[in-house]
Amino acid sequence: MSSVVIVDYEMGNLRSVAKAVERAGAAVCVTQDPAEVCRADRLILPGVGAFPDAMAALRRRGLDLAVKDFVATGRPFLGICLGLQLLCDVGLEVERCLGLGLMPGQCLALPPDLRDAAGRRLKVPHMGWNSLQIVRRSPLLAGVPDGSQVYFVHSFVAVPSDPDAWVSTRTDYGSPFTSSVWRDNLFATQFHPEKSQLVGLRMLENFVNM
Repeated sequence: MSSVVIVDYEMGNLRSVAKAVERAGAAVCVTQDPAEVCRADRLILPGVGAFPDAMAALRRRGLDLAVKDFVATGRPFLGICLGLQLLCDVGLEVERCLGLGLMPGQCLALPPDLRDAAGRRLKVPHMGWNSLQIVRRSPLLAGVPDGSQVYFVHSFVAVPSDPDAWVSTRTDYGSPFTSSVWRDNLFATQFHPEKSQLVGLRMLENFVNM
């Protein structure tokens, strides 16, 4: 059975991620131990919350360096929601804060005056179901149709400096934003696969079987 380590830095619903990964066919270990992170076969960095608080929590435990060391080994990594945003060089939520620096770019707020095609103002946070436009089909998206609906809860987005090298899917919420990224062994989603029913389960199965 495949094994997946989930990083616990007290910034998200770890139980729902762990249960979804188990359903996808993997043995799961949830840990705050940097040594466990470094030994992982596959690693997930989930999260919901503020960028500066998350980076402070990771640094306190030495998990920031452990995550970067893990990614450098070439083993599969998946960031979810805040776990995608933290890959950026810098986040501009509340204050300017250095991120993990694994993806050149910034984490920025969604624009304040988003409107749909009919001119109706859209709420921020963006919360609920929305569709994926596949830009580059990563291994995470194997068997996932273009236009699939997935579940979002977020007020900030990652903006890669080189979108052609990183963006895997985009989603429109008043304007297009990066909804997932992929490069080499690094995968990350702004949406929550663990809350995205069969589509999300397919992605997690793809990750577990890499």
